Amino acid sequence: MKLEIKDLHASVEGKEILKGVDLTIGQGETHALMGPNGSGKSTLAYTLMGHPKYQVTAGQVTINGESILGLTPDKRVKKGLFLAFQYPVSVQGVSMFSFLRAAYNNSRPAGTELPTIFEFKEVVAEKLKMLSMDESFLNRYLNEGFSGGEKKRAEILQMALMQPKFAVLDETDSGLDIDALRIVAEGINKVSGPETGSLMITHYQRILKYVKPQFVHVMYQGRIIESGGEELSRLLEEKGYTWIKGYKEEEQVAPSAP
Repeated sequence: MKLEIKDLHASVEGKEILKGVDLTIGQGETHALMGPNGSGKSTLAYTLMGHPKYQVTAGQVTINGESILGLTPDKRVKKGLFLAFQYPVSVQGVSMFSFLRAAYNNSRPAGTELPTIFEFKEVVAEKLKMLSMDESFLNRYLNEGFSGGEKKRAEILQMALMQPKFAVLDETDSGLDIDALRIVAEGINKVSGPETGSLMITHYQRILKYVKPQFVHVMYQGRIIESGGEELSRLLEEKGYTWIKGYKEEEQVAPSAP
C-alpha cells in the first residue's frame, strides 16, 4: 500500500504555498522532509490531513489508489492517515484516557466492533508499557501542564494506539532537549514497523541520528528539489541548503546610491 502525492498545489488565503509536490511513501518506509522555514513543509502536513484553511488547487493524493482529497479529516483517519502536531493543543477538562479512547474508537474502520472500556484499558496499558510511560499520565487533562517532551510523547502514544498506515510527524523534535528528543525518538522507533509508512518533517538532522530514514527530501518554495538517502541529511547538516540545484538564498539588495 502507498500514499502517493502527485503534482500537489495548495493555497492558504489565496496565496499558493505548495507548487507541485511529488512524493510516494510505502508502508514500512521512513521518509524525512527537510527544508528552510517557509518552504511549505507544515502546509503539506495540514493539506494531507484536510485542514479547511488549506485549499488544494491541483494535483492528487491517494492511498492505495483511492483519492482522499474529497474526504473530511476523520474519514482520512479511517483510511489510515495520522498527523502528529508540531504544537499539540491543551484541553482542560478532557482526560487523556477519554481523549485516547474517543480517538481510538473513531479511527476504527466502519463496521469494526469497538472494545469495551475494560478491553481498551488493557490495550492502552500495553502501549504505555511499550513507551515506558506511567499510567498516571492517563488521569491528566489533555496536554494541560505537559512539558514539551510529554506533549510529543502523548502524540506518539496516539500513534501507537491508532496504528496508522501512514503517519506524518510535523517537527516532532521541535522544543525538545537532548534527553526528551532521545525518549521521543525511541518511542517513534517502537511504534514504527512494516505496516506504517512515516513522513518526518524536521529542520535538523539531530533526530535523524535516532530515527534512521531510508529516504530524505528537501523542500524549497513549495516543491521537493532534492531527494536521496540518509547521507543527504548529513550533507545538509554540514553544508546547509545553498549547494542544492534550484535553491537560491534570498539576499537583501542595498538600494543604489542616487
